[in-house]
Amino acid sequence: MQEKESRYQAPALDKGLDILEYLSSQSAPQSQTEIATGIERSQNEIYRMLMCLEERGYILREEVSGKYKLSLKLYHISHRHSPVDELRKAAQYPMEELSQTIRQSCHLSILYHNQLMVIIHSKSPGPIALSIEEGNLFPLPLTASGRVLLAYLPEDEQRAMLKNIKIYKSYPDQQKKDFMQTLTKIRADGYYIKNSDLAEGVTDISIPVGNKTSGIIACLTVSRLTTLHNIDMGVANEKILAEANLCAKRIEKKIGV
Repeated sequence: MQEKESRYQAPALDKGLDILEYLSSQSAPQSQTEIATGIERSQNEIYRMLMCLEERGYILREEVSGKYKLSLKLYHISHRHSPVDELRKAAQYPMEELSQTIRQSCHLSILYHNQLMVIIHSKSPGPIALSIEEGNLFPLPLTASGRVLLAYLPEDEQRAMLKNIKIYKSYPDQQKKDFMQTLTKIRADGYYIKNSDLAEGVTDISIPVGNKTSGIIACLTVSRLTTLHNIDMGVANEKILAEANLCAKRIEKKIGV
């Protein structure tokens, strides 16, 4: 009852957040009708809120279609004086050098609301490169980075997080057991190499960034792309792993862990 009462203390704010969250989940601009349907409200309920959000610069309206999309204002706000911003700054040049050395793309990810968030990406200098947009969210169990970050969580935090992840809860008992054994092995090995569950022809090589004293704060992943016709796409996994570890140490030094 207390949760329900607290929710309706600010109904206008509630509607505004519903709109922002809905637009953030859509790949294309949305009309007023589509937004109203998507958040299960009437068009009259959201009209004034759309005008307010547009006036404040949180959403943009396309001139031709009249449809709405998010602006970059939330992105800029989220990166002001943020620990994530400091981590991105510390990782930028080491990751760029890593990509140049191994000729593969790499990205740095963190935990965000039971999901994996990519916070910085460095593109391969090669003619064919894998690109992962910064800010994208992915299910933890389906990514090498997510598994690494889960592996290094304290056991109580790990259990609590897994209880709130739908994909993990849908696994049969044996698959859950295998998944937990994988996390144990990752922690013992200090790295994780696996074929991507989200893209064919990609091998992910992931290592933690941080240490056991200060806590693992991020995961550095090299997404090795394999191509046809013997195009040179970089070096062997062992070399990539060694260079990734050097990159992680440089990042850790810059952030003081």
